[in-house]
Order: sequence, then structure tokens, then C-alpha cells
Amino acid sequence: MNFDQAFSVLMQHEGGLVDDPNDPGGLTRYGISHRAYPALDIRNLTLDQAAAIYRRDYWGPAGCEAVPDALRMDLFDMAVNSGVRTAAKCLQRAVGETEDGAIGPATLQAIQSMPVARLLARFNGERLDFLASLPAWEHFSKGWARRIASNLRAV
Repeated sequence: MNFDQAFSVLMQHEGGLVDDPNDPGGLTRYGISHRAYPALDIRNLTLDQAAAIYRRDYWGPAGCEAVPDALRMDLFDMAVNSGVRTAAKCLQRAVGETEDGAIGPATLQAIQSMPVARLLARFNGERLDFLASLPAWEHFSKGWARRIASNLRAV
């Protein structure tokens, strides 16, 4: 899966303009939040601008190009929802590496040595554990769980 394919799937999860009082991100468009980008005009954000942000701030920094194809969407999606460092730490827990939040040579070696099906199961298990620990789980759990299930069905 390349960035354009992953971005297309992501946009199926991320709505248009949303201002949910239960969302700590505040006003969002295409999943880009005012909290994360306070200087950005969220209301007038274009889809192309959102794609550029996602490529620059999430896809690249999360190391999506370096992981197996089957894991790219899940890693990208978690980086978007929970932050790049949190996604990296979750992946490191899944493969038994030190959790430093940066996908380096040791983590990549551990990823490559694990069967893909096991890697996906362990990563998504870690992701669900992380999400369930958040105070917002009570409000967003169904949506988050459906999002992960949708990503897994697309593999």
C-alpha cells in the first residue's frame, strides 16, 4: 500500500468538518484538528492540503515506507489517531523491542523477523489496549474498534 492508497482509506474514516465537544482535538476537517494545527484555517482546509500534512507529518515520520506492506495502513492510521511516537511505541511493544518511539534498525529487524499475520495481530492488540486505556474510550470505542476492524478486513 502506498501513501495515496492509505490516504484514500483514511478519508473513509475521517469525516468532513466536525466539532465534537467530546473530542479533545476540537474542530477538525479531514481528521486535521485545531489542537494539533492551531495556526491552520481548519474550516477552509482543502483535501490536497490535508494530504500534504498527512504525508509530511504522519506517513513519513511513522516510517510507513519501511514496514511490510500489510502493516502500513494500520501504522499510518494509529499515527494519525494517537501520534507518531505512540504508534511507534505500540509497534515496538508488539515486536518486543525497546519502546523509544523511533522506528530504527533494531525495530525494523524485529518486524522483518515476525510473520506478517502475527505482526498485525500483535500490533492491533497493542493498539486496542492503548485506546481502551484512554478516558475518551467510553465515547469513541465503537468508532475506534470499527476503524481497526475495517483496516484489518482491507488487508
